[in-house]
Amino acid sequence: MKKVIFAQAFILTSLLTAAPVFAQTADVTPIKNFIISIINIVVSLGAVTAAGFFVWGGFGYITSSGNPESLDRAKNTLKYSAIGLAIVLAAFVIIRIVVQVATGAFGTGTSL
Repeated sequence: MKKVIFAQAFILTSLLTAAPVFAQTADVTPIKNFIISIINIVVSLGAVTAAGFFVWGGFGYITSSGNPESLDRAKNTLKYSAIGLAIVLAAFVIIRIVVQVATGAFGTGTSL
């Protein structure tokens, strides 16, 4: 019986005298910078790819020599490369807006 009382007193004492533990703030800036770098690389690759397809479509348009099939293929290449470039740029703008809103809501940090 004395052992049980001693154990209970020991546990109660250790619980009452425990030092409080505070959560450490996390620095997410390196992760945010890494994600922003990846996004910038993907946007750059998308823009370079779209520029390459613009050149390819323009070359096909010039060298079609009146062939309707080649002319349509070149026009479609130009059209789809313009659509792809617009999608990449729109995604980049949306990501910038989301990062700025999240930075304003959750704390300061570096922006794009």
